[in-house]
Amino acid sequence: MPLTPRTTHEQRTVELMIRLYCRHKEGNKELCPQCRELLEYATSRLAHCPFQDNKPTCRLCKVHCYKPEKREQIRQIMRYAGPRMLLYYPADAIKHMIREMMLKIKRKHK
Repeated sequence: MPLTPRTTHEQRTVELMIRLYCRHKEGNKELCPQCRELLEYATSRLAHCPFQDNKPTCRLCKVHCYKPEKREQIRQIMRYAGPRMLLYYPADAIKHMIREMMLKIKRKHK
């Protein structure tokens, strides 16, 4: 299934978060094998997302498509990298936050 603009944005955001975590938290210049594997896994999951352009952010998604151990890995990465995205990738972070707020508003008015 080809990636839509929405899933392409999500893929970019996840990749930036994983790279930020691996570089700053783990001290690696390049992605370590574990982070590379998680990035490939996340990319695969996004490619098969049934929501595509209607995809919410992972945190607000009702379908958790990650295996439990991968879900915990990505949760740790997002917990670390999420707040730092504003410093390192402000445009991506703001766009992500706006999409999440819009989804919350949309769900509230249904």
